[in-house]
Amino acid sequence: MVVTAMAAAAVRPLALLLLLLIVFFSSTASASDTILVNSSLADGQTLVSASEVFELGFFTPPTSTARFLGIWYKDISPATVVWVANREAPMSGTTGSLTVNGTGGRLVLADRSGRVFWSSAPSNVSGGNPAARLLDSGNFVLQDGGGAGEVLWQSFDYPSDTLLPGMKFGWDLASGLDRYLTTWSSPGDPSPGDYTSKIDRRGVPEGFIWFNGTSPVYRDGPWNGQQFSGEPDMEPNNTNFRFHFVDNRTDVYYSLSVHSGGVLSRFVLNQSIAQRYVWLPPAGWSLYWSMPRDQCDPYAHCGAYGVCDTSASPICSCAAGFSPVSPQNWELMDSSAGCARRTRLNCTGDGFLPLRSVKLPDTTNATMDATISVDQCRQRCQANCSCLAYSASNISGGDSGCIIWSSPLIDIKKFAYGGDDLYVRLAASDLPANGDDSRKKSAALAVVLSLSVLLLLGLGAFFVWAKFFRKKVRLDESGQRITLFDSWNHLAPVRDRTVEDETGQGKELNVTLFDMNTIAFSTDNFAKSAKLGEGGFGTVYKGELGGGQTVAVKRLSKYSTQGLDEFKNEVMLIAKLQHVNLVRLLGCCIHGEERMLVYEYMENKSLDYFIFDKARSAQLDWPKRFDIILGIARGLLYLHQDSRFKVIHRDLKAGNILLDRDMNPKISDFGVARIFGDDTDSHTRKVVGTYGYMSPEYAMDGVFSVKSDVFSFGVLVLEIVSSRKNRGMYSSDEQTSLLSYAWKLWREGNALSLLDEAVVAGCGEYRRSEALRCVQVGLLCVQERPEDRPHMAAVFMMLGNLSAVAPQPRHPGFCSSTSTDGEPMTSACTVNGVTVTVVEGR
Repeated sequence: MVVTAMAAAAVRPLALLLLLLIVFFSSTASASDTILVNSSLADGQTLVSASEVFELGFFTPPTSTARFLGIWYKDISPATVVWVANREAPMSGTTGSLTVNGTGGRLVLADRSGRVFWSSAPSNVSGGNPAARLLDSGNFVLQDGGGAGEVLWQSFDYPSDTLLPGMKFGWDLASGLDRYLTTWSSPGDPSPGDYTSKIDRRGVPEGFIWFNGTSPVYRDGPWNGQQFSGEPDMEPNNTNFRFHFVDNRTDVYYSLSVHSGGVLSRFVLNQSIAQRYVWLPPAGWSLYWSMPRDQCDPYAHCGAYGVCDTSASPICSCAAGFSPVSPQNWELMDSSAGCARRTRLNCTGDGFLPLRSVKLPDTTNATMDATISVDQCRQRCQANCSCLAYSASNISGGDSGCIIWSSPLIDIKKFAYGGDDLYVRLAASDLPANGDDSRKKSAALAVVLSLSVLLLLGLGAFFVWAKFFRKKVRLDESGQRITLFDSWNHLAPVRDRTVEDETGQGKELNVTLFDMNTIAFSTDNFAKSAKLGEGGFGTVYKGELGGGQTVAVKRLSKYSTQGLDEFKNEVMLIAKLQHVNLVRLLGCCIHGEERMLVYEYMENKSLDYFIFDKARSAQLDWPKRFDIILGIARGLLYLHQDSRFKVIHRDLKAGNILLDRDMNPKISDFGVARIFGDDTDSHTRKVVGTYGYMSPEYAMDGVFSVKSDVFSFGVLVLEIVSSRKNRGMYSSDEQTSLLSYAWKLWREGNALSLLDEAVVAGCGEYRRSEALRCVQVGLLCVQERPEDRPHMAAVFMMLGNLSAVAPQPRHPGFCSSTSTDGEPMTSACTVNGVTVTVVEGR
């Protein structure tokens, strides 16, 4: 008996160990990749794909308390969700479970009460033994035969906002299944949002981004055998990815595959922007490319028969043989009405003019025949009086196939490289001379040579006349005839190359020249009651021209810090810049020593009038402030990237942001702006600008670039969100420097404390996320090293898309007010809102 008792005592620990092992392996099994028939996955348990790439389970999005069933990358933090089951039916609490239902062969998501929140479509199960498995591709499949048979349902057929490699994006024509992406409503709400991206298979298939399912936002063009016509950056021979497009009787879809052992990649629809990311450890998700990318990408930006070209200014122009429907609106940068044909077609005598390297127009109503040659395509279009244009449908291995348009050509974009050739039908009279007769060529050459000689003689005579005899004869507002000698030529010579021609001569004014009497009369002889403001440059008056047009007259004082060079620079520069977020110059007045600029009138003065006054700042709620930030970013992006002249403003500040009647921002004061040809730095001995907004490298060493403006923009953003003035930028004292205070709060994870109380009040979670993103972008823009600061294109993308990955900011730029070698320096500061420039010897 004693031996038996001792044996029993020895067995108990072994039984306990065995029990522990059973529990351990049971818990491990719950993290497998499969759910068997009539089994379930409870909240708190997950499936993990075989190679531990993806994980499926329940999650709660940021800023939310709801529970969703989804798929995310297993070892990437924070969790990157790629698919959500119950997007339209969030669950509360943690009582949910996912079950493989053998009856009907489907997946069912329900809570303990039996309430169903989501289920897959029922299927005919032949063996009655379905199982669900999470694959390494991120696809969650329901298969017959215990997970080894026919696929009954798969998550890849029902995407959320993410397209993964191996997914088919488009149509299964046999079943009528349309696989498309839909945005999340917000970063904390995966319910379907306002934007969708799908393949439109009408006419010639192409991808669209839609708003509310009806309004096209972006179009990537038809597939040309290598890439989408509107996506020349898609590399057909990419070492990491391979792109596929299938268009046949049973399928119309696009897919992406990753080479074996390739990088992790995902394609995400974030509001109106589609972006492809790749995972690059240790940096994390890196933006590979996105669309839309620039001002020409929004759908039909230039209207019918309009061609959009970001390298031109303005970016919209009409195709050859067409003219703007509304020239006045085009002057105001509104080209939505498009262009109209100059000469009607007569069918028999028409010809074709090529548009090279373009995104082919909307093919919704076009027709395609892939079996004929491009020459046969031309003949077919020529014989069809309703054909308006044609193009090759396949450019891989030489042009072939045929696309024909019989409706207005919409959404054409010009590329610097890539794209396709479009042949537009024109009346014979609108075609350039293209005969090949040698006598015609000789005659044309003789005419050209004769005209060239005459032109040279005429130019010589003109320069003599312009230098010694030219006068200007104009009518004043009362209709009286006045004669002015060209006072412009009597000003000091222009020393800045930005406003000289190649010979060093001053350029002709290309703006309206007002006479002194007209300006004096419009401002009631510069009455005090007409004064709008005053600064180091002089005084601004409110005026009213004949016809009732209200204007702002900037009258430079005799002692103005804006000298002759700055005045000429502002006139010559801003007259050539047109954008909705830039103030519009109407003309100028030059009379003796008087120099005045006439601008459009801005009803709400400048931004600093509001944000630095406690009472008035309360009038600017967060949505309005955010719109102002986006407007300033849009205007600065135009100056840096999209205008004909690449411009550095050099004095971007709250006082130079004017607000119109609807509080839309407009950048003003281009007196110290500079044109540049590339992204290389420039140097100056005369540093001009405003302390608090100048980047350290510019204030200390006179080095300026586009990144100088980016720094000023960052300061401006932080001022707008906080209603605080950056009074002491060149000190790290947290009591005086807005930048150091914002940086301190960011590091502490308390950045929302920076916001003005008037902004915080009434803001929901999404708006708070916008404000937090603005603080982050502001700090990214004011980083100490210029190379760390983003370009305005990236800034605009990060502001407009909260789902876009934004890097963590580094230390902001602080500098002292003396040079590093102790010698005097050239600097500028602002006293009571007036910019004062001090030029000291070095």
